[in-house]
Amino acid sequence: MAIYSFPYFIDSNTKVLILGTMPGAMSLEKQEYYAHRRNHFWKIICTLFDALPIPVNFEEKIKILKENKIGIWDVLENCERKGSLDIHIKNHKENDFENLFKQFPKIRNIIFNGKQSHAFFIKKFGKIEGITYHVMPSTSPANTMTFENKLKIWTECFKQN
Repeated sequence: MAIYSFPYFIDSNTKVLILGTMPGAMSLEKQEYYAHRRNHFWKIICTLFDALPIPVNFEEKIKILKENKIGIWDVLENCERKGSLDIHIKNHKENDFENLFKQFPKIRNIIFNGKQSHAFFIKKFGKIEGITYHVMPSTSPANTMTFENKLKIWTECFKQN
């Protein structure tokens, strides 16, 4: 059975685009990016931008991203997958990044939330001129790296942007 990604949250001010691979089961159920309670994404973002405690409301979370000129989307538009792990993805289709970058030309940095999102993107689109790529440790609970280590690496990335 095919599963589908969410619409992007990007506006004309977006300079940094964070890309996951595909929403996990809990995110699909709640219809929110990074909805699994053990996913570190929102804790990292809220820590980086002094927005703790993490808002409960998804729209408030998106507001934090937009205030900091950050957009969010997934590399894949749809795929087949059992469970939430990227290694189980098959029969996938990528989102339309050619048109996205034409529509939002201020995007100059892509932060990949995990190696798999980067791998899927590179395989289809390669290196796009004028855009800097950063591959971060996945914020997923499947990545057993500590929150502190993830935060340190993500913090270094945002210092560069």
